[in-house]
Amino acid sequence: MSSFTRRGFIASASTVLASSIVGIKPGFPQANYPSRPITLICPWGAGGGTDATARIIAQVMEQKLGQPVNVVNRTGGNGVVGHTAISTASPDGYTIGLLTVEIAMMHWQGLTTLTPKDYAPLALMNVDAPAIQVKADSPYKTINELADAIKAAPPGKLKASGTGQGGIWHLALVGWLQSLGLQPNHVAWVPSNGAAPGMQDLAAGGIDIVPCSLPEARPMIDAGRAKSLAILAAERNPQFPNVPTLNEQMGPHKSVGVWRGIAGPKGLPAEVQDKLVTVLKDVYESKEYKDFMSNRGFGTQWAEKAAFGQFMDESDKQMGEAMKAAGLAKA
Repeated sequence: MSSFTRRGFIASASTVLASSIVGIKPGFPQANYPSRPITLICPWGAGGGTDATARIIAQVMEQKLGQPVNVVNRTGGNGVVGHTAISTASPDGYTIGLLTVEIAMMHWQGLTTLTPKDYAPLALMNVDAPAIQVKADSPYKTINELADAIKAAPPGKLKASGTGQGGIWHLALVGWLQSLGLQPNHVAWVPSNGAAPGMQDLAAGGIDIVPCSLPEARPMIDAGRAKSLAILAAERNPQFPNVPTLNEQMGPHKSVGVWRGIAGPKGLPAEVQDKLVTVLKDVYESKEYKDFMSNRGFGTQWAEKAAFGQFMDESDKQMGEAMKAAGLAKA
């Protein structure tokens, strides 16, 4: 090859390489996203409502994307560990996560500096109300009987669990105790990594009460090891028609509930966000997702991107007010 030809070849190759490099954003996916498996982080333990929701979303996402979507449970720190893992993931679309209402609560407790604004919100998928569960052979047959027993018991004698200290189910219990004219700590709270271990402790006799959603309590209820006395909602859950509302038995009561939605780390490219939102909307509208959620009594609610971000901001404000009123806020 002559020196002229060689110089021409090198110049041409350099031009091609430079032009291709210009279009590359290191670490960001290209037009064929996703080209490898996606990790979906669940901040709570296996077997609970958040885990179940994450897994049905991942299952249908796989069908739509043609790539595996692997659910990884990152528990600990009352939800801080998993939520941190989502926020600090590489913003390339290959690690996303299921945010829970606790992201609007943890910073009020001084557990983390993370807030809803530390994420790229993609889609709200689920909203659920709390219910009050006791052991199947508990002497309390109604929520009124339980309320009377709580009032009569010395502070701290009865124990409850279902999430971390100051978590959403703890806050739901505190709100109910305050409506009874009791102090927030009249029933001792035993922290756990979610409703599933809380229900297991209840069935084993280690605690007396678990305030959590009916779908989360269902395995132990169906197994005949627990019973639900009331749901803290305006209406009965159609999948649990025999569980009365607290309003029916004790009068109007405003309560907080859980929500769950998919988000990624900040900096997630717009085109990746759009692809994921489109897929998540397909998941939300799919028969598989609707049937799964309905059959288990999970509530569904959709909001995407900015609307989900606004929903989280409003939840953050509500949780702050509730936690300050309950004496649980430190921030």
